[in-house]
Formats: sequence, C-alpha cells, structure tokens
Amino acid sequence: QVQLVESGGGLVQAGGSLRLSCAASGRTFSVSKQGWFRQAPGKEREFVAAITWSGGSTYYADSVKGRFTISRDNAKNTVYLQMNSLKAEDTAVYYCAADTFGRPIVVHTYDYWGQGTQVTVSS
Repeated sequence: QVQLVESGGGLVQAGGSLRLSCAASGRTFSVSKQGWFRQAPGKEREFVAAITWSGGSTYYADSVKGRFTISRDNAKNTVYLQMNSLKAEDTAVYYCAADTFGRPIVVHTYDYWGQGTQVTVSS
C-alpha cells in the first residue's frame, strides 16, 4: 500500500502562483511514477502532469505546459507541482496519484490516489 497526502491548495488571484505538495508513505519503493490530476465541478478528472520516480522524465497536459512544473524530492518522498500564471480555468480539486506497475509515463493509469486539495483561482 502507498499513502498519498496532498497539501498547498488555496485561493489565489489570476496570474498568481501556488505550489502543491504530495507526500508519499508506505511501500514507496514500489512506485514507478507519480502524477497530478484535477477535477473541476461538473467535469471529469483530467491528467495534469507526471514524473518518473527517478525524476528523469516528465510529461504534461497541453493546457498546463509552460506554466506548471512537476518535480520530486526522493529524500522526502515528496512530489511537487509548481503552478504559475494561474487562470480561472485551473480551478479544481487537485489529486496526487502513484503508479506501482511500471506503466509508461504517457499512460494515465494509477493505483493509489490522495484525497485531493482545492485550488481556486479568482479572476
């Protein structure tokens, strides 16, 4: 089992920045990649960004490319999502996820999920 806890959400004005954190615990040695997803009210959950456990590869949704950066600190078992130039349409609950089956980074299938953290961008 892998446990994931997100933090760092909040209310920010359009154009501002936030950094989300996702702390992993449990069988973290089994994690091959981690990702961030988001779900806005009335919409399906969508992929945002992913990073391999080594940090050597990253992958982004077109909607956030150039504005968001995913990174990790393996010493802390923590993944970050730095979000800059935020827009009202970035408003959503953001979820952290972990893959323990070694799927390619472009495959958006994950085995463990956090509870989510709310990000609200006011226009």
